[in-house]
Amino acid sequence: MTPQAHEKLKSVAARYEELTRLVSDSKVQADPPTYRAHAKALAEIEPLVEYYRQFQQLDAELKDARELLTSGDAEMKAMATEEATRLERELGVIEKEINVLLVPKDPNDSRNVVLEIRAGTGGDEAALFAGDLFRMYSRYAERRGWRVDVMNLSENGLGGIKEVIASLEGKLVYRFLKYESGVHRVQRVPATEASGRIHTSTATVAVLPEAEEIDIHIDPKDLRVDTFCSQGPGGQSVNTTYSAVRLTHLPSGVVVSQQDEKSQVKNRAKALKVLRSRLYEMEMRKQQDALAKERRGQVGTGERSEKIRTYNFKENRITDHRINFTMHQLTNALDGDLDELIAQVEAHTEADKLKQATEAEADSTASNPKSGPDA
Repeated sequence: MTPQAHEKLKSVAARYEELTRLVSDSKVQADPPTYRAHAKALAEIEPLVEYYRQFQQLDAELKDARELLTSGDAEMKAMATEEATRLERELGVIEKEINVLLVPKDPNDSRNVVLEIRAGTGGDEAALFAGDLFRMYSRYAERRGWRVDVMNLSENGLGGIKEVIASLEGKLVYRFLKYESGVHRVQRVPATEASGRIHTSTATVAVLPEAEEIDIHIDPKDLRVDTFCSQGPGGQSVNTTYSAVRLTHLPSGVVVSQQDEKSQVKNRAKALKVLRSRLYEMEMRKQQDALAKERRGQVGTGERSEKIRTYNFKENRITDHRINFTMHQLTNALDGDLDELIAQVEAHTEADKLKQATEAEADSTASNPKSGPDA
């Protein structure tokens, strides 16, 4: 473990002791907001502190075992060698866990999301695939106990979806879905294909962390609001009142339409929710691009132009091109069993973050040697 990691862990352990004292203080307990804030902070660092304590205990035992290796007793040396090997193995496992926990967490992980899916190239087949993707995410949400609220839906009359915008609410929604943004490609024989020829179609997925009003302030003067009558598939009238709302954010040019509700007030509120999330994502992307300008890997950037995944029905195969991972469980995935696929992308990305953090620490130490623990 690097000296920088040791110093960081000592600092976290000291903070843990301080928070433990604070949550036990009667004055703090009498102030619910402050108590909750301290209790939350304590819970967040507790796993790291536990691993650090285990590491310290095993490290002390390893030092004792290595001291016994200098003993002249052959039997004692053999026992000490076996013990040292076991302790080194256990220390390696714990160090890996500590390194993962030391990687800064995404502050958006706990947010709800606005999920947008649109048919891409491929006509009706692309719309059918977009519908498959929405059902896949809906079933995944059901497995995780999340709430799905369809905010806008445009169908093609064949059971496919030209566009769907939905709100997903629950625990850690953004954490588990944030790497789904991008171009999804399907390879299969469409139901309308008489010759049995495989077609390739695409759909785009956007996962936007839901933004609160305090995150993104929208000046009413920057909005153009248009109202119109809601329309159903094929131009069929849904109602004859001007309940549908179109918001245009003049500075950015972002346009959001909402017509799912019969109430103009409700449609405007939903449209604002989507608009805030899009503007928040745009701002977040600017920051990410600035930080990752020289980054070699592109996993998790969510570039819309990227083909992130291919769904091959003939081979019952899903391939994630960002991490070169393939699994032959397409049917299960479309039924909402996405845990393995998402876990693989997340693990790859966390490893990449850890590598970057380690390289940054090494560069910092090399450029400023006095910043070490002995400075």
